[in-house]
Amino acid sequence: MNILTNKAVEVINLGAEDYQLVWDYQETVFKKTVDRKIENRKLEKGELQTITDNYLILCEHPHVYTLGKSGSMENLLLDEHGLEKHFAKFYRINRGGDITYHGPGQLVVYPIIDLENFFTDIHKYLRYLEEAVILTLREYGLNTGRIDGLTGVWVDFEKGAQNPRKICAMGVKTSRWVTMHGLALNVNTDLSYFNHIVPCGIDDKEVTSLNKELGHIVNMADIQQKLIHHIAEVFQMEIL
Repeated sequence: MNILTNKAVEVINLGAEDYQLVWDYQETVFKKTVDRKIENRKLEKGELQTITDNYLILCEHPHVYTLGKSGSMENLLLDEHGLEKHFAKFYRINRGGDITYHGPGQLVVYPIIDLENFFTDIHKYLRYLEEAVILTLREYGLNTGRIDGLTGVWVDFEKGAQNPRKICAMGVKTSRWVTMHGLALNVNTDLSYFNHIVPCGIDDKEVTSLNKELGHIVNMADIQQKLIHHIAEVFQMEIL
């Protein structure tokens, strides 16, 4: 079998969309890519495989809490009535990680990519996503980075800093090196919604947003463009 790689990536901007609808869409695209890889594995030596496609799905969600496979229900501090009162939905989902919040003013990026087109290392994949966010926020004059043992991007991340604050959360699922789910960057997010969970199961650190750190509303289209540029730059993608 002759192995081909494809570094082209299609950007799909869904705008403001219901979480379940986007999750179903992700699953459809994800399954198509995985099925193509399964068919490629069946090819005889010398046969040319079909390339796999790569996507970056961008969106914002209405208020919703999602709990990953390793998460605890104790980290959701609202009952069913409380969810209704705050116009929020709740889903148990198939990514890694604990509980998080999505809502208006938050930029969500779901990369559905075949890592065999780039590299086969999940740890490196997460670090590259973090790096793209760090580079993006640097364009706004905000210094962010990583905290050892904690996935995501943080403000006041340096060792010994008094008040580390998470600005971007991540959670992924992979199968046959195909990714889904992704990152959630707080841009103009209503941070009060994080008061109703223990974000990512971490109870001793705060959550922040670009709006809060800068003191003004940030143009969402502008930061989308910057983040796509830096993801492409870090992964050496060709954006279609």
